[in-house]
Amino acid sequence: MRVVELTACPVRIPLKKPIRHASHTRSETDNIVVRCVLADGAIGFGEGVPREYVTGETIESGLELLRRSDLPGQLEDCGDFAAAVSMAERLRLAPVAGDDRRCQGNAARCAVELGLLDAFGKHFGEPVSAATQRIAPELFEPKERVRYSGAITSAQGWKARFAAWKMWIYGFHQLKIKVGIAGQDDVKRVGSIRRRVGGNIDLRVDANEAWRPDEAVQRIQELKPFALSSVEQPVAHAEVGSIREIRRQTDVPVMLDESLCSMVDAERAVAQESCDLFNIRLSKCGGFVPALRLAQFAKKHGLGYQLGCQVGETAILSAAGRHFAQSVRDIRYLEGSYDRHLVKEALGKRDLTFGWGGWAPALKGPGLSVEVEDTALARVAGPKEILLG
Repeated sequence: MRVVELTACPVRIPLKKPIRHASHTRSETDNIVVRCVLADGAIGFGEGVPREYVTGETIESGLELLRRSDLPGQLEDCGDFAAAVSMAERLRLAPVAGDDRRCQGNAARCAVELGLLDAFGKHFGEPVSAATQRIAPELFEPKERVRYSGAITSAQGWKARFAAWKMWIYGFHQLKIKVGIAGQDDVKRVGSIRRRVGGNIDLRVDANEAWRPDEAVQRIQELKPFALSSVEQPVAHAEVGSIREIRRQTDVPVMLDESLCSMVDAERAVAQESCDLFNIRLSKCGGFVPALRLAQFAKKHGLGYQLGCQVGETAILSAAGRHFAQSVRDIRYLEGSYDRHLVKEALGKRDLTFGWGGWAPALKGPGLSVEVEDTALARVAGPKEILLG
């Protein structure tokens, strides 16, 4: 079975509320959606979420990269789903000048890869999660349901207290708090939230590169009384070399996010001893298969990993994340499926939002197990780019 049509378009997804953290504030998100059609008419969709301050990508650079990449030359005739997975892993976009981390194009690659896996999965009757068993059998662990963690972003004062109560009432077992936001007292906020959610909830913080290396140790030490399970990206990527000493002085596990976008980053992190955990996000890391390879690498080197998400993911990436979570063992924290709570256009006919306690069922259907609503996509889509067909 072969691909006969491949198109990409920008989509602007409005958010139900502004999302603010130390690096950025947004009320909408610009994503790339890829549509893949096979010879038998099977249609697959993929999605990527470019973030210039993370991987150096924009919606414009992502679409331009897809235009100048030789995608038709890499799309093979696949006789089974295993062949399609192998083809997806070999997929390469054109090189980007100066991209020594090999991540400036990951969102665009993710969109194409997921579109291929979705279409071929539908044709062969295989879920995308079946790729885990083929790529990383040692990590394969099928689950009937998964459990997401909650998050509190920029809320402060009574809003933070109310958000904490909601997290407790909703039954989350894990909670992430954004810290390092200008004008906010992190100690007061985190302490107030901890008192309201109680001592049984696993609590971690995410600084989004907010602290200088010379202040990070003090900031983390001030938050240690609240029993943090980890601190995410305490300093800017340019200062990632300082984290080894930060870890030594604070004895709090550090997770890399903005500094973990590719296998190059992963190898440098191990060499520099700059983290205890990886934040693996499908779009940021280039797709489902590269994310599996990063989880394998983390496991091999004794590191933990979470599956994160990008703000503004629609049902396409939510479904991809669910397939990853329901098939990969030892995910420390799970983020995503905020659809109904966050985006005004989730694009899917099926609501994938997590339920009480953060619980959500495994997806059983072929491909990504989600149908895209054409009318919803038309409302938010920009001009279509024809990549093949």
